[in-house]
Amino acid sequence: MKRLKELAGNNQNPIEIARFCFEFVRDEIKHSYDYRMNPVTLKSSEVLEHETGYCYAKSHLLAALLRANSIPAGICYRRLSRDDKGAPFCLHALNAVYLEDIGWYRMDARGNKEGVNAQFNPPHEQLAYEIRIEGETDLPEIWADPLPVVEALCKYKSYDKVYNNLPDIPLIT
Repeated sequence: MKRLKELAGNNQNPIEIARFCFEFVRDEIKHSYDYRMNPVTLKSSEVLEHETGYCYAKSHLLAALLRANSIPAGICYRRLSRDDKGAPFCLHALNAVYLEDIGWYRMDARGNKEGVNAQFNPPHEQLAYEIRIEGETDLPEIWADPLPVVEALCKYKSYDKVYNNLPDIPLIT
């Protein structure tokens, strides 16, 4: 945990610490599928060591960085279409951070690329993806621990196997 705290620097302003942590994970940790990178990472220490992770692992690292700096943080999910055309759907992980005078603020350190421009601009959210089609949804909860994404990250040993088996949860109507 000392290493995680050191990454956030000596800044005492919680918003600036959150910004630094967000930008570090978004910009310095490569999204496994975008960069076709192995190994599949899960724990914060693995993400830091290999500098890669799916959105799930990146959200684990961001939560750990924030918590190591005494900033309340959790994990959030959205259910998104994998190809923007409907099924198959998958969970997408992002984070929520508690910022005094703002409250819970969601941020998405997935990693920017063409068509994805996630930013840290409280109180305004600028997440990686919009909800655009039927079947996609925000899951409103803030989780202290990850949903069933851990199983996929432990079971599959390569980025492409994870991509072909991205976790999903059924919508309750």
